[in-house]
Amino acid sequence: MSHVPTIPSASRRPRPISGPLTQLLTHLAHAHRVPGAQLAVHVDSVTHTAHTGHADAATGEPFTAETAVPIGSVTKTYTATALMILVADGDIDLDDPVADHVAELRHAPRFTVRQLLGHTAGLPTGPDSDEAAALSTARYLSAHCAAADAVGAPGSGFSYSNAGYVAAGRVVEAVTGMPWEQAVRTLVLEPLGTVPAFVADRSPRRPVAGGHSVHASTGRALPVRQTLAPVEAPAGALLASALDLLALGRAVAGHGPASVLAPEVAEEMRRPVAGADPGVLADGWGSGLALFREGTTLWCGHDGNAQGTSCHVRAEPELGAVVAFTCNGGNGTELWHALADGLADITGLRVPTAARVPERGRAVPLPQCAGTYRNGALEYRVTADAEGALALSVGGDTPAPLVCYPDLTCDLVEPDSGRHLPGGRFLRDPDSGAVDRVQISGRTARRTTDV
Repeated sequence: MSHVPTIPSASRRPRPISGPLTQLLTHLAHAHRVPGAQLAVHVDSVTHTAHTGHADAATGEPFTAETAVPIGSVTKTYTATALMILVADGDIDLDDPVADHVAELRHAPRFTVRQLLGHTAGLPTGPDSDEAAALSTARYLSAHCAAADAVGAPGSGFSYSNAGYVAAGRVVEAVTGMPWEQAVRTLVLEPLGTVPAFVADRSPRRPVAGGHSVHASTGRALPVRQTLAPVEAPAGALLASALDLLALGRAVAGHGPASVLAPEVAEEMRRPVAGADPGVLADGWGSGLALFREGTTLWCGHDGNAQGTSCHVRAEPELGAVVAFTCNGGNGTELWHALADGLADITGLRVPTAARVPERGRAVPLPQCAGTYRNGALEYRVTADAEGALALSVGGDTPAPLVCYPDLTCDLVEPDSGRHLPGGRFLRDPDSGAVDRVQISGRTARRTTDV
């Protein structure tokens, strides 16, 4: 692939950049009312770090470079990395049917390990954490990954699924004979130099930060409790620092220890999975990695949000550049987008944060898309007014207006600010041409009725 470097050479940038990075991070954390944050950047073979604020707004405990943050769905990349190590060792193949390794999935659609890691297995997102808290892994998989719950045939399309990574964690357990936590610790965390920390740890071996929400009227940051169910651990239970995520990013980019991921295994992990079109989440998906294009440059990484935290990693394989960010505030995703913009001036890196949005023309009414759609037990209800303008309610929440375009993509309108946020798209049945699915934030729901 042709490539135009976007990073100035070290000889053209003699000044250190850690100071400017700290100033940028501190400014943005204050502006977005985030209690604490970390940033790690690897560029031109040098790692630069910055951190600011407090790990706990109530106690004033400082946020340090070693502080571990609940990283939410970035955990999925660690789970996928563990599976890729097993693939490299010959213990399992990416094209193995998962049911051959996990008996609880014998009544599920016959999807492969590759489809599972690329969110093309056709599985629903899974139950909320409160419902999952009472379930064992076997009961979870039997109840929420059966054929009746499928949102599509394996390989036919993308639907982001926590349930899929509960299943992926069960594959790791079945192949290694170890609990997921022990397996990911042994195969990935400790070889990368990461001190393991999990949401359920009562006595973590390192300083940790809790999540926070910001009170709308007072601006005060309030601690929030992590609610992840134990069974969901492979999808979201890890805590890590920005430096830890940087080590992960270097590994999946093929620049980490070969004892963890050999370059050819990392390259296979980054290979786009057939049928994986994640819409607004990314420009493609590999085996446990989101794929992003910035000009001619291909980046990989993952985003994660736990209760009151926001964590992100991006890696560019050709130059070996990595950017990793963690924070313990509910407004952290907005901070991440602003931070990525600011990094260009300091580092020369143009870091993609989301999928590219094509030119879509003028907004149009799409009354034919009104209806009820389902992803597992979750209901997406799309209603149309007299002019054909649509509104979306997910799980019975207050409907949010949709702005729709001729290519069937749509933006969600933020109720308070009126901002348009890329929301998703409606999809047609390839045979009949009728709108039969909606994909919102990467999750696909199948149409059940018209409204």
